[in-house]
Amino acid sequence: FWKTDTSDPLRSLDSLPTQSWSPTIFTSLFIMTSTPPPTTGLLLLVLLLLGLSSTINAFSAINRREALQTLGGGAASSSLAFLVGISTTTTSPAPAFAADAPPTPPPPKPDADGFVTLESGLRYKVLKEGIAGAEPPAAGSTIKTQYTGWLDDFDSPKKFDSSRDRGRPFTFRVGTGQVIRGWDESFGTMTVGERRQIIIPPRLGYGDRGAGGIIPGGATLYFDVELVGIL
Repeated sequence: FWKTDTSDPLRSLDSLPTQSWSPTIFTSLFIMTSTPPPTTGLLLLVLLLLGLSSTINAFSAINRREALQTLGGGAASSSLAFLVGISTTTTSPAPAFAADAPPTPPPPKPDADGFVTLESGLRYKVLKEGIAGAEPPAAGSTIKTQYTGWLDDFDSPKKFDSSRDRGRPFTFRVGTGQVIRGWDESFGTMTVGERRQIIIPPRLGYGDRGAGGIIPGGATLYFDVELVGIL
């Protein structure tokens, strides 16, 4: 009753050979059902069940071969186990780890004169440490300060302003642009009670324009500043 195709090179991968119905089986079944003996019905049922099972297996084998012919290279080798039911062990790739974050650079060291130079160009020297454990003021905080400012150098004859000479502290909101950039940067890192000498380059001060006919354009500013309190 069966025809078997043995020329298929993938036949060794199939659990069953590729099979198809022969026309003679339908003729035989027709003859058997036209003059059924007492056991013909049972025999016919058995033949139908066997034929149905074999046909399903045959189509399953055909589908497996077609899928394998479609796949190629490394993809076929990984899919083969799934298609034909072969158990394989797959080695998982090593997990990828993010590159370690660069270490935090150490704080800049003071130079021979005791001044620390920041990336912005601001230079400062701590004359008196602030309260131990105190935090710098947050941006937007109102702070109370004392200061004296000079041109050319500290304690030069060109003193241009001093809250100490006026006898009252100066208040402003730090980090909001109410004062020159050098002041915002310096006071934003100080703690209450701390006193510094700061040297402000023109780009962090009054730039090329100067101020009020007192500070010329391109001037470097020298300040003695103190953070008195945070209000």
